[in-house]
Amino acid sequence: MAQQPTVAIVGRPNVGKSTIFNRIAGDRISIVEDTPGVTRDRIYAHAEWLNQYFNIIDTGGIDIGDEPFLKQITAQAEVAIDEADVIIFMVDGKQGVTSADERVAKILYRSKKPVVLAVNKVDNQELRMNIYDFYSLGFGEPYAISGAHGIGLGDLLDQVVAHFPSESDTEEIDSIRFSLIGRPNVGKSSLVNSILGENRVIVSDVAGTTRDAINTTFDYQDQLFTMVDTAGLRKRGKVYENTERYSVMRAMKAIDDSDVVLMVINAEEGIREQDKRIAGYAHDAGRAIIVVVNKWDTVKKNTHSQHDFEIAFRTEFRYLSYAPIIFVSALTHQRLNQIPALIEEVNANHKQRIASSALNQVISDAIAMTPTPTVKSRRLRIYYATQVAVAPPTIVIFVNDPELMHFSYQRYLENQIRAHFDFKGTPIKILSRHRK
Repeated sequence: MAQQPTVAIVGRPNVGKSTIFNRIAGDRISIVEDTPGVTRDRIYAHAEWLNQYFNIIDTGGIDIGDEPFLKQITAQAEVAIDEADVIIFMVDGKQGVTSADERVAKILYRSKKPVVLAVNKVDNQELRMNIYDFYSLGFGEPYAISGAHGIGLGDLLDQVVAHFPSESDTEEIDSIRFSLIGRPNVGKSSLVNSILGENRVIVSDVAGTTRDAINTTFDYQDQLFTMVDTAGLRKRGKVYENTERYSVMRAMKAIDDSDVVLMVINAEEGIREQDKRIAGYAHDAGRAIIVVVNKWDTVKKNTHSQHDFEIAFRTEFRYLSYAPIIFVSALTHQRLNQIPALIEEVNANHKQRIASSALNQVISDAIAMTPTPTVKSRRLRIYYATQVAVAPPTIVIFVNDPELMHFSYQRYLENQIRAHFDFKGTPIKILSRHRK
């Protein structure tokens, strides 16, 4: 199947690339803030215009100087240019043509890709009259737009779509979407790079380097995966600046949008209280979960090390008894090749549907082994059970009085269901309803 066309938004820092990206993607995916260099990594999203589906990439601004990460930001933008079928070259209509714009233009000349010139921040007629100065950049007609007001995007996208390769597939991508979550600096970005085999995400030893969620689609043994590397979630009291607050919000959204969540733990540091909070986000969202213990190569081990770590984890995370644990190393690539197959397995379990007849037989046998409880001389009666949803598997049990369903008996029923059906990696929701 042919890949969808890809559009990259490129320009010097602080010309409004992320604002336009969010307009086109239809969601607040990139961080928007009046600080140059906020967007560090390439940000991916799926977009659509007039039934044309495509991928869109936001990039860090191309410039030269001594700002932190600037060389890496420039490198990431150049990689995005290489990946793109069409490039939106964005400039600032209020500032006019700058020497930095001319430097970016030289990079785009070398790419030999179709370039559509977008003049942003054109909010009035006077500024519109000045856009013709941008013809000097050598990319033909400049398109006046306003990210703040959403003006001119239709004409811009018409021109972008006109440059798409004619044989491009315009269907939505069908892939297993998974995200990596965890405390800052547990090695999430290194895992992304090791799995992909390229420096797709900026990696640094500075905690919190990854501010944005980085979506990357890849193929593994004829299965498409979309991987999201999220900013490290910090304790609520430590979220000081707007940039980091948006990162936490977006990480939460990444969990909500995922089929499978990889909970990354630093083997060197062991289990921390914040790990419990982060895992709780994913569990409460009903996502399939895999626990990835990273940096396992650095731990002094004996024949019982994995078993001891798993016992400690199960003790601290009793509500994640269903989550498989895999011990890996992003540095040595230990067991990384097992992760895609494990994601496929738990994703299938997450979307598994059980026949009502089989489900009711298991519950009937469970009641025979351990009768339903009695509360104040009233016994819980279970009439019927049926699965009403998947992802996560959701089971409704019809009873005479939902208040008689004690959580301990509900947990017993869940354990019996898990004993008969493979729900490894996925939570199960059990709801008690009064039979009318």
